Amino acid sequence: QVQLVESGGGLVQAGGSLRLSCAASGHTKSNYAFGWFRQAPRKEREFVAAIRWSGGSTFYADSVKGRFTISRDIAKNTVFLQMNSLKPEDTAVYYCAVNQIISRVAAQYDYWGQGTQVTVSS
Repeated sequence: QVQLVESGGGLVQAGGSLRLSCAASGHTKSNYAFGWFRQAPRKEREFVAAIRWSGGSTFYADSVKGRFTISRDIAKNTVFLQMNSLKPEDTAVYYCAVNQIISRVAAQYDYWGQGTQVTVSS
């Protein structure tokens, strides 16, 4: 069992920045992959970014590439999502998830956090 707790969401103006954190506890393993997903009202949950815990390989959705950066702090068992140049269309609830293999598919992730709201005003 893995527990994930997200933090760092909030309200920001377009062009601003936020950094989300995802603190993991429980039976995490070095071969896990962490993903960030988001879900806007009346839309499906969509992939944002993912990182392999071992080695740190990263993957991004085209919509956030060049603006968002996913990273990890091994000592703190925490994954971050640095979001720059935010746009109103980035408004969503952002979720952290853990999987045994890296994937862009939400259904393949085993554990999820409760989500944190990000609102970008125009």
